[in-house]
Amino acid sequence: MPVNFLDIILAFFEGFALIISPCILPILPIVLAGSLSGSRKRPFGIITGFVISFSLVAFFSRQLVQYSGIDLDLIRHISYGILLLLGIIMMSSFLSEKFTNLLQRMVGVTGLINNNPQGGFVSGIFIGSLIAIIWTPCAGPILAAVIVQTVLQKTTIVSFFILVSFALGAAIPMLIISLYGIKIIETFRFFKTKATFFRKILGLIIIAAVAYMIYQETTQSTSTAQTTIKTATMLQNGLWLPYKAPPIEGIEAWINSPPLKLSDLQGKVVLIDFWTYSCINCIRTIPYLKAWYNKYQNQGLVIIGIHSPEFDFEKNLANVQNAVKRYGIHYPVALDNQFATWRNYNNHYWPAHYLINKNGKVVYQYFGEGDYDVTENNIRYLLNLDSFDMPTLLKEERYVFGQTPETYLGYARADKSLSPDIVRDASNHYHFPQDLLRNAWALDGFWQVTADKITSTQANAALKIHYNARKVFIVMGNATPAPIKVKVFLNNKPIFSQQGKDVTDSTITVTRHSIYEVISLEQFAQGILEIRAETPGLQVYTFTFGS
Repeated sequence: MPVNFLDIILAFFEGFALIISPCILPILPIVLAGSLSGSRKRPFGIITGFVISFSLVAFFSRQLVQYSGIDLDLIRHISYGILLLLGIIMMSSFLSEKFTNLLQRMVGVTGLINNNPQGGFVSGIFIGSLIAIIWTPCAGPILAAVIVQTVLQKTTIVSFFILVSFALGAAIPMLIISLYGIKIIETFRFFKTKATFFRKILGLIIIAAVAYMIYQETTQSTSTAQTTIKTATMLQNGLWLPYKAPPIEGIEAWINSPPLKLSDLQGKVVLIDFWTYSCINCIRTIPYLKAWYNKYQNQGLVIIGIHSPEFDFEKNLANVQNAVKRYGIHYPVALDNQFATWRNYNNHYWPAHYLINKNGKVVYQYFGEGDYDVTENNIRYLLNLDSFDMPTLLKEERYVFGQTPETYLGYARADKSLSPDIVRDASNHYHFPQDLLRNAWALDGFWQVTADKITSTQANAALKIHYNARKVFIVMGNATPAPIKVKVFLNNKPIFSQQGKDVTDSTITVTRHSIYEVISLEQFAQGILEIRAETPGLQVYTFTFGS
């Protein structure tokens, strides 16, 4: 997702504006005393403590909002209103004074000066942290504005850059104060007399920035409804040093195509997609890949799915063929069971996309889900398309802070701190504990735990997990020729209204090795999921989650 440089620049000026706030004078003696009484390292410690404290406040404010699972579109619209209100407050001397006084009363600032003449960098960090806390009510709407801006962002990376920009803006004048001490007091007489003017200018900038963001959002919404959109004139996030695409080697079988060689595809744009059919992240990229293939195959795009298995059952050609048919994939798929092509690309991720230009060089790569607009733009650019039909607009899954991570059950990859005490490679009788920690899992009945999976060895073997997500998926298989019925319980009750698409009447019928959607909630939530196999032979590999 492209970074909004307006937000980053605005955050810098918001940070810098802290220094011209009217309540600078009560804080200034603390800064001066702290920097002048210690060693030369103390000013840098003060700045470090100041930046860290402000950054933590803003960052965790964003994470708290994400953890709640509130719809980000709603947050964005509310935040636009808050930003406008803050701009209006800063434009008004009366409202700004009332707002600042309110926050000051909430904190109750008192004089805090560290007079230790031997203090160095560490004591400076302590002083800087205190200054940041004391200065929070002084910052008033400015700090609130930057917190709102971080909440607006859809990625942690963008939020990080905004916070860094804000911290730099605040730290630069603070460092000058710390280094030059008392000489700065005379300089700040000018800012004191002009504080009201500067505050109003900043308020005007915030209002103008919000108006621009609303205009930009409206323009983007309108443009996606048009029939043609201009292609970008350059690669987005392209590699600085493109390299010759490694060969596709060691393929055991091809689906939907005879064997392909990159050397035979010169003049074509090739998208290499490393995937595996039970990976939920890979599955969520398939609709985009299918849409791009249907849209651009006649214009020179070749998509090759390199199927590199995570589990042994994914090496089976029939299993992969069934999955390809089930997902409606028509582009070529190559079985890279020995990871030869995977190693050629030095790949480490499912999914991973490598975009190769007509000259056979990798010019763009992306790992994981997301940035579909960037990938499609780069496809169009490499195909030399001046315009294109409706862009691929699909609903994206989003990660919510606090979501349970992928949970492996085989002892080779299981998180021991969240797993039960197990007996390796032998059937054992297990019992559910009374309490289950968040993200932990437990067994009941007879199970055999091996390196990559667990297998029920007697009837009514059960498995629980304490999850935090909106959707729950389980990678399961069947070691017997007969279907295995698996009962599903949510918070100790049979699941009905909140069951996933692979559950019918609180039951999953496991006939093949695949990924099964078990729970689909309307909202992000915690819960205790239990599955119970009516007959032995159920194989369970991993839990994955979605929001």
